[in-house]
Amino acid sequence: MRRRYEIATSQAEPATELKHGAISFVDALVIGLAATSPAYSLAAVIGPIVALVGVFAPGVLLASFVPMALIASAFYYLNKVDQDCGTTFSWVTRAMGPWAGWLGGWAITMTGVLVVGSLADVGVKFAMLTFDIDPYAEGRQPLVIALSLLLVLVLTAICVVGTEASAKLQNALIVVQVGSLLVFAAVAIFRVITDDSSLDAMNPSLSWMNPFGEGGAALTGGLLLGVFAYWGWESSVNLTEETTDSASAPGLAGVWSTFILLVTYISVAFAIVAYAGTAYLRDNKDEEEAIFAILSTEVLGGWDWILMLSVSTAAIASTQTTIIPASRTALSMARRHALPSVFGTIHPRFRTPHVSTWAVAAIAGVWYVVVSLISENALFDSLTALSLLIAFYYALTGIACAVYYRRHLLDNAKNLILIGIGPVVGSGLLGWLLVESIGDQADPENSYSGQSWFGVGPPLVIGLFIFVVGIVLMVTWRIKDGRYWRERPGVADPAVVRGDKAPAGTKGVDR
Repeated sequence: MRRRYEIATSQAEPATELKHGAISFVDALVIGLAATSPAYSLAAVIGPIVALVGVFAPGVLLASFVPMALIASAFYYLNKVDQDCGTTFSWVTRAMGPWAGWLGGWAITMTGVLVVGSLADVGVKFAMLTFDIDPYAEGRQPLVIALSLLLVLVLTAICVVGTEASAKLQNALIVVQVGSLLVFAAVAIFRVITDDSSLDAMNPSLSWMNPFGEGGAALTGGLLLGVFAYWGWESSVNLTEETTDSASAPGLAGVWSTFILLVTYISVAFAIVAYAGTAYLRDNKDEEEAIFAILSTEVLGGWDWILMLSVSTAAIASTQTTIIPASRTALSMARRHALPSVFGTIHPRFRTPHVSTWAVAAIAGVWYVVVSLISENALFDSLTALSLLIAFYYALTGIACAVYYRRHLLDNAKNLILIGIGPVVGSGLLGWLLVESIGDQADPENSYSGQSWFGVGPPLVIGLFIFVVGIVLMVTWRIKDGRYWRERPGVADPAVVRGDKAPAGTKGVDR
């Protein structure tokens, strides 16, 4: 039986392509880091993680890194054989067929819709706090919403103008963000060592690196939060068509992003737990990102604006970089006839997917306004629903890697471990977390609002609603235009795996 190595498509070559070689490996690495919003993500999860596992918070962040690193390996090896900006959408389609591929692409796109407005909201609030303006004062919500929408508008425009402009902005923001975090951590540790903490300080211990210190149930909850903290590093791979050395640099940038995040998270977590103590963090676990606003004054005194600025720049940077994977995925889906062709339009001058970029920003803006007007708790509930989408498309990617490379897993030990066993184990861990997340979100008491929608928690309703809408749209488009659904899964071409020839789809389309 003749082996099928490529997907048969009727896709014609687009008149204009994304700008190749627009950014470097370093730019891609920075974008991958910025997309995770390290300062905001750590601020959002450190209190709840400590409430679950106490001093073992650094260990949980280490354990959360494991599935991320394994899935990052899948992204790296899939990028080597298919440099398509649609990443999971394109790869899963190649390995497992159109139905699974479409749902993977839908999940990525909707994560952008759910989180872009919320990130802008955090960026605006902490910018106001940096300048000693209280964003939580009565009557300030309309101003925060208006400024957040303006920020999304400006950042979207930068994304459209060009990937180079986006990369330059991200390079500046990441320096401010990481620099501020390191200053905060260094001052906190110094004050602990010199017995100068204003709170209930604790001496750091390597035993804090044990993720099993508080037992299995606590670890499960902590891992769910940890996965959210690492999410976003793959934005660098969504720029594969626009990065120099596209066959390896984007995937490598994604892998390095996870390791840099690991060091950053563990370092800052040690500093926070040592300076503040577990009781203080437990008492303030519901403050979300505001915990850094509180701790900054305790640690830095009059220099507290440094940490405020870090969280603000983190959220602003992530607002922009989160638009990238959603818009590139929509572009890829449109080029393969999985979405209306208008989303595949590329700006003739800037050579960016301006239609899909503006569409993602517009839908995200509407979602943000509607949910914000309901309540701030509803906004947090919509963010909680992200864990379902994240775990789903990450796990799908890991499985797709092993399936697409299945004829090459036994070629050598490296292939078996890094392409087969590793990604499958990562997918299994994320699948387990997905099931646990569904069970956790089914309880209304675990939501921020504490309300019951249809007998379950709002986050689960939001997550399931997004999946149902996606299925309805998928079936509708399948009836209207079935070309994408004629594609058939295949296996990795041995010549591409060996590096003897360039992969099909290098420029984002199959030929």
